[in-house]
Amino acid sequence: MYTLVCFCHLYSLVNHPSAQQGLTVFAFMEQSNKIVALKVLFKSQLKQSQVEHQLRREVEIQSHLRHANILRLYGYFYDQTRVYLILEYAAKGELYKELTRCKHFSERRSATYIASLARALIYLHGKHVIHRDIKPENLLIGAQGELKIADFGWSVHTFNRRRTMCGTLDYLPPEMVEKTEHDYHVDIWSLGILCYEFLYGVPPFEAKEHSETYRRIVKVDLKFPLKPFVSPAAKDLISQMLVKSSAHRLPLHKVLEHPWIVQNADPSGVYRG
Repeated sequence: MYTLVCFCHLYSLVNHPSAQQGLTVFAFMEQSNKIVALKVLFKSQLKQSQVEHQLRREVEIQSHLRHANILRLYGYFYDQTRVYLILEYAAKGELYKELTRCKHFSERRSATYIASLARALIYLHGKHVIHRDIKPENLLIGAQGELKIADFGWSVHTFNRRRTMCGTLDYLPPEMVEKTEHDYHVDIWSLGILCYEFLYGVPPFEAKEHSETYRRIVKVDLKFPLKPFVSPAAKDLISQMLVKSSAHRLPLHKVLEHPWIVQNADPSGVYRG
């Protein structure tokens, strides 16, 4: 296991940790010409927020994953006050910032990202892992423009069905809002929400009051605005993923076979602008 001193012998820190939770610093290894991200978490704040078990779960799950569209966790170390996660560096930063800047994405870009995420989720589900919190804030863009799932704080192994309320309100599926059992189908719902937000710039069930958002989710009150223009094929895919009965949501391998994905997604999995 690393220590901070040992790590700094191998890597040159580009910037240094300060007293805030979740700070990410970047480090450079001269021998391999490799940059990594060092996520710094303060033990006192983890304990105060009662998320220590969540961090252990995140490390346990993410450290064993190997996929082009999943951010690598290379290792971790800790000292008396902090925990350090050594993560793959995603050179082009946060998808959320890019979506905010663009307001919404083109169909080609959206389809490429959705196809990449569908492949990553097929891999995760094959490893008995449900992500449960797919959203723009948890996605990063790599050096080549490839999408990376970056946060596994809400992930769980699928050996048992779950009832826990988690994830982001706008992305919660009906079964989690109603606190009934849920399984890997929650990730298909989140992918449908994400596809909608990519194309329209807002999630489909957004409302001023939480209670109204809950109501719209449970009713699957899905509306497609006239602007920006979105093709009927894209709407069809979204409608097949955002189905209240989880067992009737379009399976991920069928998402990849959907005409809108086939016609619009870059086969390389990289959006090239």
